[in-house]
Amino acid sequence: MSIQIEKVQFATDELAKGLSQLLPQLSSTAPILSVDDVERLINSEAATLFVARDAGALVGTLTLIIFSIPTGRRAWIEDVVVDATARGRGVGEALTITALNEAKARGARTIDLTSRPAREAANALYQKVGFSLRDTNVYRLMVKADDDSDQ
Repeated sequence: MSIQIEKVQFATDELAKGLSQLLPQLSSTAPILSVDDVERLINSEAATLFVARDAGALVGTLTLIIFSIPTGRRAWIEDVVVDATARGRGVGEALTITALNEAKARGARTIDLTSRPAREAANALYQKVGFSLRDTNVYRLMVKADDDSDQ
């Protein structure tokens, strides 16, 4: 396997389809993405979308969010998913290290992420590349937009 990591610059049908196939492996509520959805993501000032390819096939993705708040420039890693057929081959590590390097180069003071305890391999990977478990609570408030039909 020869993994190539790329920072997404352009939205394509192939990319939208590939992401729509990967994301349900992370979340059963992941939406089907359109090219317009991907375009909005890659045009966001805060978000950087990375993908991993093996022989051209999309095998992983990671979204890096970088933002400034009064206490400094911060980064957050979201929606890391590696296709089931490519797990255990360094794809997640390559995506994560690429995102860490990008965040550091863009001045982030800290880089955070969350991972469910059941995702043992992912948790081991994050610790391997230098993340440490924080003693914190993560809260979520579900907000349903007026135009959301079933999300």
